[in-house]
Amino acid sequence: MKLEINGQVREVDVDPDMPLLWVLRDTLAMTGTKYGCGIAQCGACMVHVDGVATRACATPVGTLEGARITTIEGLGAQGQHPLQKAWIEAQVPQCGFCQSGQIMQAAALLQDKPKPSDADIDAAMAGNLCRCGTYQRIRDAIRRAAGA
Repeated sequence: MKLEINGQVREVDVDPDMPLLWVLRDTLAMTGTKYGCGIAQCGACMVHVDGVATRACATPVGTLEGARITTIEGLGAQGQHPLQKAWIEAQVPQCGFCQSGQIMQAAALLQDKPKPSDADIDAAMAGNLCRCGTYQRIRDAIRRAAGA
């Protein structure tokens, strides 16, 4: 099947029921999207599908032909996206494991609400877990990016 990932058409020969996460990581060697829980509860595997934040661990690749998929690598490969810059400025990451999913969820939020309130940020980010508890810094980084 053909998938459009980060603006490039990629052809993969996989079972249509395979989760997008494993196609990205194992088949295409795109390891920026992380495996967290495998049951769509933590948000570490967040990508965008046609601009909508989507959990790659629970999305069968067979449902994505013709969709535009964006991963953390496609958001800003050189770290130049306003959220990536804000993440560094606010010193958000500790272990960094969940951060690509956090950033992708935040990017979807800012796409829908360019100037979100704290309540908007909290609601949008509630489904993304951070083992290190950097939630205050995450909110600060989102505020910084919204002001950029």
